[in-house]
Amino acid sequence: MEFDGKVALVTGGSRGIGAAIAVRLAELGADVAVTYRNHPGDVADRVKGLGRRVVAVRADSGDPEAVAAAVEETVSVLGRLDVLVNNAGAFIVAPVEELTAADFDRTFDVNVRGAFVAVKAALPHLRDGGRIISIGSNAAERVVFPGFSLYSASKSALVGLTKGLARELGPRGITVNLLHPGATDTDLNPADGPAGDAVRGFTAVGRYAEPSEVAAAAAFLASDAARYVTGAQLHVDGGFTA
Repeated sequence: MEFDGKVALVTGGSRGIGAAIAVRLAELGADVAVTYRNHPGDVADRVKGLGRRVVAVRADSGDPEAVAAAVEETVSVLGRLDVLVNNAGAFIVAPVEELTAADFDRTFDVNVRGAFVAVKAALPHLRDGGRIISIGSNAAERVVFPGFSLYSASKSALVGLTKGLARELGPRGITVNLLHPGATDTDLNPADGPAGDAVRGFTAVGRYAEPSEVAAAAAFLASDAARYVTGAQLHVDGGFTA
């Protein structure tokens, strides 16, 4: 899996899984752009330390104009676009009685519309053989805790979007796939958090994933080795959905 001369854009790439994906692609030779909402984190320094070019763009994925502008800035600064990773996400969890229309809009604006807008903006720049990867969730298939109705619905919507885009873009050799992480040890979902023991109990391997493990799967889907994989869902969840 070599990405020399290629450019990847990872939305929500300032921390957690997104940052791990950005760094992994840079380790394999890609120049990388990341978007962030509030703070860019240290991912740009980590990518530069690998000798790759990087651009960090402030863009809320709930704002379609900002998403489209981030794609254009990526191409303007780095010269091309080969891989789009729709990683930015809104995570609003509450009993349905407490959820609001604003919660619904925010969740779907970021998790679904943001991915759709990024793809539309990227298509004029993606070369034949490009890669589109969206980060879903194992909650799209198995919901074991209350309060996840809105979040799981938004991630389930990505299944249809992925399949439709895969069919439409296949003639150009552009693959479109959906990666479903399970519980991953990040600052937003630490393995030593209050729900850690319960979550581990639902997995087959009895532990959380490291962000690097999810990033490795994303790198495979972005590589030439996965050129015949499209419209697929890849679960990286330690057997949570088994």
